[in-house]
Amino acid sequence: MATAAAAAARAPQTTSRPLRAWQQAALGQYEEASPKDFLVTATPGAGKTTFALTLAARLLSRREVARVIVVAPTDHLRLQWAEAADAMGIVLDPNLTNAVGPVRAGTQGYVTTYAQVAGKPMLHAARSTAVKSLVILDEVHHAGDGLSWGEAVEDAYGMAARRLCLTGTPFRTKPDERIPFVRYEEDTFEGEAGGLVSRADYTYGYKEALADNVVRPVVFAAYTGTSRWRNSAGEVVAASLSEAGTKSVEMQAWRTALDPKGQWVPHVIAAMDDRITHLREEGGMPDAAGLILASDQDDARAYAKIVRRVTGKPAELILSDDPKASKKIERFATGSARIAVCVRMISEGVDVPRAAVLAWMTSYRTPLFFAQAVGRVVRSRSPHESATVFLPAVRPLLSLAASMEEQRNHVMPPPRTQPDEELEALDLPPREPKEGEMKQWEALEADARFAHVLSSGTAHTGEGRPALVAPEEEDFLGIPGLLTPEQTASLLAKRDDELRIRIAQSHRDAADDFMVVEDHPDEDDAGRSWRDAAELRREINRLVNRVAARTSQPQAVVHTQLRQSVPGPPSASASVDVLRARRERLRTML
Repeated sequence: MATAAAAAARAPQTTSRPLRAWQQAALGQYEEASPKDFLVTATPGAGKTTFALTLAARLLSRREVARVIVVAPTDHLRLQWAEAADAMGIVLDPNLTNAVGPVRAGTQGYVTTYAQVAGKPMLHAARSTAVKSLVILDEVHHAGDGLSWGEAVEDAYGMAARRLCLTGTPFRTKPDERIPFVRYEEDTFEGEAGGLVSRADYTYGYKEALADNVVRPVVFAAYTGTSRWRNSAGEVVAASLSEAGTKSVEMQAWRTALDPKGQWVPHVIAAMDDRITHLREEGGMPDAAGLILASDQDDARAYAKIVRRVTGKPAELILSDDPKASKKIERFATGSARIAVCVRMISEGVDVPRAAVLAWMTSYRTPLFFAQAVGRVVRSRSPHESATVFLPAVRPLLSLAASMEEQRNHVMPPPRTQPDEELEALDLPPREPKEGEMKQWEALEADARFAHVLSSGTAHTGEGRPALVAPEEEDFLGIPGLLTPEQTASLLAKRDDELRIRIAQSHRDAADDFMVVEDHPDEDDAGRSWRDAAELRREINRLVNRVAARTSQPQAVVHTQLRQSVPGPPSASASVDVLRARRERLRTML
């Protein structure tokens, strides 16, 4: 591997911004070998996009390729890639659909998604072979989300001149589900042989990025609590998040803690909001923001209401089926809103540099998803910044956090073949009981309390001895390294007691529930154009179709029920507020 210094000495600059040492080194290694396939594994936030586009600019300028094709996981990332390319003088079309044959004139390529490639792989094959093309497969592990996607990617780009694969972390797969254009080596996971692990041509891990001040140091604050739920036998069970005996009990305690009706969620949201306030007022980040990751859209909406109740400010609610999702992400990234609630929309690839706090309120716990989600809050803008992740004190997440603390590489375990009842229940939506069948699980309540801070794989509770920090030096969490882990834990525990009083007061003061605010609080109702109403009417029609299909009722009946639930004129003449209320009502019917 070429050294960073040697690469920097001979590599010409093709961007207005200076390249980082790892980017120079990776470019130097690529240009020495001039390979057909090249896989780069770089920790989230390290600058994979800049590296890829710099390489593309060099290949275009030397006429080694005449077209650049980027394949991204989501529609929002298509826009993000196109904007980044435009800033470097490369025109990539983010709106080219499968219904359009040739690449539009005046562009140097286009950005598409894995789903689009799977829809018409032969069309994309024709585009990539019409001229010599560089195909950039962003977060290439998505080509393993299903055999059909992997096969489509191989069919579409098997004959392309150059292929550059990018990922934020190494990934594993089964021998019969290899991702095209990726080199694998046999490896073991948890002592079991038979898996394959990806091997990159160039790797830049979290440890190296942290040393280069490319990413922020991250503090993991774990919160425990007692959960109570009713099992299938009708018995009430209580267990602590951090002391659950069996895996099954631990999963049920975790699910109960994440239930919006309990006290664990509002308590952690209050702690998150407190951290954001500190970063804005004392931490040198006046635009600091936080992200809440929810398991599904229903929980996301409920969490948004809790944010409003606890903090007094509305959250930006970002859902995948919202046609305004991309605009909301962009608005949140550049605006001043404090908290965004989402499911998976901003867990991978999306750039929100001002986000420095993450609340883990989702049941996802694979190493790959954990690394990608934490990567949303570690992108560094200046050396003094730090990131904080609030998470349940359960073994699967604590293990992942400890691994990141020790700068270990994250790998995906190969899927295990097992009966349905042994599947990771938390990653699956709960099965609705049949008529007459007793519920398998029902959340009752859950409380929350600070458990510990993770540092270098060790838990520090702050108990047993006082933190030797003078009052004038008490910088809440501060910059990692200024306080010892014991002092940081002690300060968090002290803050936790204050938050418990604050949460109790917010419940006493809440006379009624708050409506979810999905649009920016500064948006003026009177200034909305006819396009907003038209968009709402289209969305209502789509939701009516879904409700009708689910309930086996005619669409006219659903429309009548909707008018009865939310009175007002017909949709064609209804106000924006009425249309929004009807949309929310339809969502509760799904």
